[in-house]
Amino acid sequence: MGSVAYLLDTHTFLWAAQEIQKLGNGALKVLEDESSTLYVSSISAYEITNKYRIEKLPGYEYEVKNYIEILSKLGAIELPLNNRHAHYAGIFEWAHRDPFDRMLAAQAFVEDLTLVTDDPAFQSLPWLTVLW
Repeated sequence: MGSVAYLLDTHTFLWAAQEIQKLGNGALKVLEDESSTLYVSSISAYEITNKYRIEKLPGYEYEVKNYIEILSKLGAIELPLNNRHAHYAGIFEWAHRDPFDRMLAAQAFVEDLTLVTDDPAFQSLPWLTVLW
């Protein structure tokens, strides 16, 4: 597994930080494998803080206040959002409208990353490799 690079979905990042028991076996193996290259999108930072601010993500104050520290503790690399990611997120033929998910899918596609997620919405994308 370690030769593959992985993009953690926002909920995967949160659960790795606070609720590890919610992670699937594949996700756990990737997180435990020191040779795995882990990425967390900058869009996840926005999603977490925004949802926390509007009270759609209660109980995650620690993750909001210590985001960078948690990123480092996981050994994850920030994946900044760029124009190519945004372009693909907008043009994908995918009925799913969630802008955060569209950005994550685009980043995983453009950067050739396996998306670590439990979200079934991504299963309909034949061009995306998903692991849970």
